[in-house]
Amino acid sequence: MDQCGNGFGRMREFAPFEVVVPCSTANLGPGFDSIGMALNRYLRLRFSPAKELSLSVSGPYGAGIELDQDNLIVSVMKQACAEMGLSLIPFQLEIENEIPLARGLGSSAAAIVGACMAVNHLYQFGWDREEILKRATKYEGHPDNVGASIFGGVVIGSWDGRKAHLLSSEAPNLPIVVAIPKRPLSTKLARHVLPSFYDKETTVLSSSRANLLVAALLQKRWDLLQVAMQDLFHQPYRETLVPGLWEILKNAVKNGAYGAALSGAGPTILAFARDGERLTRYFKSVFSEMNIPADITDLKASQTGAFVQLTAEQKRSRVLGKI
Repeated sequence: MDQCGNGFGRMREFAPFEVVVPCSTANLGPGFDSIGMALNRYLRLRFSPAKELSLSVSGPYGAGIELDQDNLIVSVMKQACAEMGLSLIPFQLEIENEIPLARGLGSSAAAIVGACMAVNHLYQFGWDREEILKRATKYEGHPDNVGASIFGGVVIGSWDGRKAHLLSSEAPNLPIVVAIPKRPLSTKLARHVLPSFYDKETTVLSSSRANLLVAALLQKRWDLLQVAMQDLFHQPYRETLVPGLWEILKNAVKNGAYGAALSGAGPTILAFARDGERLTRYFKSVFSEMNIPADITDLKASQTGAFVQLTAEQKRSRVLGKI
């Protein structure tokens, strides 16, 4: 292994490049750890040669990102190199982040995907999307967020601890209204409130709705989303952690939504809009009445997953041009 005392390999030249990764919503309705969708907020990672590691950050959600060797992107890249018997070469990394941290929009998944794609490009490992999915899922623990960021659109996936099986499909061309509370929610806490066991009736009902959700998304049956997005696996247990969740899940359809759900582990709440203006007003009224600061905004599904492009030439890398 080509090692230096600081854990970074010897400097070598490479053409500056950029990795662009969309954010994602996961646990979509009852699709717990299995159904995700890419959204049009992005993590952009710009790499250029340097004599030593250098990180900088910009963008509306740059605050809170570590700028040393404990940075998640750097950690994942170093681990990937170690698995291949290499040390990570030094570089300058500019991180431009549009994804809120710890809000249920896949910020860590985007960082993991970006890291895997960057190290693949740097070392020309030749990983295809399936290999990147496998590696990213091992880091993240489930395939819905990372799968959506890699492939774009809607993804339905399964992970048995060794291999990820995933189907990607076109995402709904529907307006999406989200409420992003200013206060973060740790995934660890959101996982802690979930039960260890579910009874048979609960499991059958919620899994049947997940099946219905997949069919509704694939066949564009938006009229079925009201029922198909109702969940018993995780949302009822997280209502106490997410102000406004119970209210919105109960009344969003009456106020312009096809269906609503907690995004990821929360606290972001997402709804597919039938009447976007009315739904936005409703979201704003809920959070205003609770006096809870939140960004109420429109998002769109991202049909394109993560990709690499050479920044010097402003064109996609020939190595990863279709990823």
